[in-house]
Amino acid sequence: MNKKVYFITGGGTGGHIYPAVAVADGLLDKNPESVIYYVGNPNNLEASIVKDKKYKFLGVNSSGMPRKACLTLIIWCVQMFFGWLKCYFYLLKYKPDAVFGTGGYVSAPVLLAAVTMRVPFVMHDCDANPGLVTRILSPFAKSISVAFDVECKKLKNKNCFVNGNPIRKEFSSLDKSTARRQIGLSDKMTICIMGGSQGARNINNSAVKILKDLSLKDYQIIFQTGKRNYNDVIYDLEKCYSEFRNDKNIIVRPYFDNMAEVLSSSDIAVSRAGSLSISELCACGIAAIFVPYPYAAADHQRKNAKYMADNGAGLYIEDEDLSAQNLAELIYSLTADNQKLCSIQANAKKLAVYDGVDRIIEQIENACKH
Repeated sequence: MNKKVYFITGGGTGGHIYPAVAVADGLLDKNPESVIYYVGNPNNLEASIVKDKKYKFLGVNSSGMPRKACLTLIIWCVQMFFGWLKCYFYLLKYKPDAVFGTGGYVSAPVLLAAVTMRVPFVMHDCDANPGLVTRILSPFAKSISVAFDVECKKLKNKNCFVNGNPIRKEFSSLDKSTARRQIGLSDKMTICIMGGSQGARNINNSAVKILKDLSLKDYQIIFQTGKRNYNDVIYDLEKCYSEFRNDKNIIVRPYFDNMAEVLSSSDIAVSRAGSLSISELCACGIAAIFVPYPYAAADHQRKNAKYMADNGAGLYIEDEDLSAQNLAELIYSLTADNQKLCSIQANAKKLAVYDGVDRIIEQIENACKH
């Protein structure tokens, strides 16, 4: 098999990074002789995630586009120009056979450079409502991969494939009992509460007030607070449940590096509605209570959550309506009704796509041939 060179790009949030990493890993698994360059912002999460991988990191400074005409927009345009110029020289120097991008502002400079140099590229978009970068650049892509079928009609590319989100293989290979044992839990009802890698204040505030009651009912709770909010959560927990550190039913961490272990352990989850989180929850067959982030670009989290609720694959509550009482009621509505719980879990499992990485790799390989 001929050695291929690929540029992979996507960053800023886990929803853009982890699908890109899953595809990069898949390319290397299929052909270990491949050379992977990951293009991202050196100041973002992608830089720390990629440093332990078998690919080379190429830095480019980028940021989200301001939504209003102002001095900041002018500065952003200058930054984008220099980002494009840097990526242009990266492409000249390393000569990739194809570029794969997961959308978002981090991927914009290298994808624009690929358009300029006529380097074939494939894009993947995670959300029910495609992002701005995907919408603008999709006509130039060799093909598009999307997570939801409703996206195809919003994109100007006839080669649009519904692949779900590319997820890491451990999400489909780890059984519940093993996962619980590895994380130090017993084999009983387990609830995961998380707000993404950055946390979610309303979810955290509501969860803190009900952790003790959940534990007293002998439910296990895995609580990811987000790195920014961890100290505040611990402070609040000390006030309302000072014994939580000695409670074997409760695990509180700012962030879990191995989310496959966490989600494979869980029966119920309280989560934001980012597309990657949804894909991972579906892969693990979890009944999720979605609390969409109200300020997400193009309101995509609310659309994602509504899609899941409409398919009987999750419950849905607005961030502004969330309270400790409402959250407890939603959780108990699932734990008290096994038929309802199993139905939501089964519907979530039906929406899971396990071969998204393989499908996208096929698209990338096809792009190299033309």
